[in-house]
Amino acid sequence: MNRRAMLKLTIDNRDVEVPAGASVLDAARRLGIDVPTLCYLEGYRPSTSCQVCLVKLVDSGRFVPSCGMPAADGMRIESETPEVHALRRTALELLLSDHVGDCLAPCFFACPAHMDIPQMLREIGDQDLRGAIATIKQDIALPAVLGRVCPKPCEKGCRRNSADGPVEVCDLKRYVADRDLASGDPYIPTCRPPSGKRVAVVGAGPTGLAAAFHLRCDGHAVTLFEAAAQPGGRLRHEFPDELPPATLEGEIGVILRMGIDLECGKRLGADLTLDELRARFDAVLVAVGGDAKGEAAAWGLSVTPRGIKINSGTFETDRPGVFAAGNAIRGKGMVVRSVADGKEAAAAISQHVWNKPIIPVARPFSSRIGKIPAEEMPEFLAMAEPGPPLDAAQSAAGLLALPVMSQQAHRCLACGCVAHGNCRLERYAAQYGAEPSRYQDGRRAFVQVNRQGSVIYEPGKCINCELCIQIAAQAEDALGLSFVGRGFDVRVGVPLNGTMEQALGSVAAQCVAACPTGALFFSPLHQVAQQQHCRQACGAADGG
Repeated sequence: MNRRAMLKLTIDNRDVEVPAGASVLDAARRLGIDVPTLCYLEGYRPSTSCQVCLVKLVDSGRFVPSCGMPAADGMRIESETPEVHALRRTALELLLSDHVGDCLAPCFFACPAHMDIPQMLREIGDQDLRGAIATIKQDIALPAVLGRVCPKPCEKGCRRNSADGPVEVCDLKRYVADRDLASGDPYIPTCRPPSGKRVAVVGAGPTGLAAAFHLRCDGHAVTLFEAAAQPGGRLRHEFPDELPPATLEGEIGVILRMGIDLECGKRLGADLTLDELRARFDAVLVAVGGDAKGEAAAWGLSVTPRGIKINSGTFETDRPGVFAAGNAIRGKGMVVRSVADGKEAAAAISQHVWNKPIIPVARPFSSRIGKIPAEEMPEFLAMAEPGPPLDAAQSAAGLLALPVMSQQAHRCLACGCVAHGNCRLERYAAQYGAEPSRYQDGRRAFVQVNRQGSVIYEPGKCINCELCIQIAAQAEDALGLSFVGRGFDVRVGVPLNGTMEQALGSVAAQCVAACPTGALFFSPLHQVAQQQHCRQACGAADGG
């Protein structure tokens, strides 16, 4: 039996053998090296168009796309070096310069708690209130409270705000939270298994309550210490007209039901000291509100003009194991900012007690379309429910029914990308620190093709990788796709004025899955129709 010839080469000074006919990319993957690829899919001809898989040929000094470079015996390659990474980053930035899409919706960045607002709205639109409250509580521990006292920065950032008014995010969040509290079985997230770690949270205002909630979700034993006779902090007196006591009591009760200990009448500096708390607990969070600035020095903490001094992004004070957040570090801030601080400080404390490096809070990578001119707004509005925002008086009085709230939720323009979290362009841009706006000078218009069909195509996200063209070419029942246009205007199109359904045939799902940027995706409206059809068919099959 003839043994297939093997080639030996080195990548980053590591030897690897591959069979004849293999590419440099194949060799890198055999070594476990994650060379980024966007226009390459195993089993198909490499187009080498995206240039993000560049490597360096050491002997010649040339940079070549590894997906299309045949491996050769004795070849020496550099892949994971600053020089190569810089070129890959440039390739990614050039692709992003022509990219028309938001990885994350504008409301995500406008919300200090960075809640997944589009997901919540989809669930309310589907009348799945249990799913909606679970989504909300991933980021917000006090949604019924915030639904009443938040100044609604998310709605100011809503893209529909410039058309016929924003989606009423706060009222929808409040509706879901109120229904949950009134259900008799309020949602309590499943906590991780006990970590064996104990955390003290000093101050049971919005920051402390939120931190306790998220720390408990992480499996830690939590004790809340509060100087007043009741928990709630400034929520008990700052909003006498907006916040009913029963709502506040209800949400605090849900948090305490998670197994959090509460000790009231315990003031830091009088009844407690940081030394005592550090001796008893694995970490301490100081969340005592704006009064901290005047007392922190006596507790042994450094102070800034605004409050307790912390390491920005990690909430660490200059005392090991002691953290601070909320108005204790800010002096004064929105309640939603305090709740966000509690969530972020809890994440930092969890990393600390697990002896992991604390990753500073940072904005996630996102390509962003930016301001939408009036002539483009119809493209966004076409995929959403028409109609104005909620009637403010009826909403405030709690007089609106679920179908009305569902309709309001469907006003969401779904600005975020359907491929978020699965997009390779997004993944590698974040990994290589690509700057989306580095080479931007204006942008093309936002357009959706085949909006009424089952598969939608967004040319602004297409990088001309050719994968969908190659996949469709192999399907016997597909009309196929081709490139149309010239120069910078080249985009994928359907020949003979056919539809996307005709172009893709039976390989539509395969093409959508292969798309590296979310330029091809199934219509959410079509998916809903399919689900309804399946439910009806299943009912008939079961004898309905």
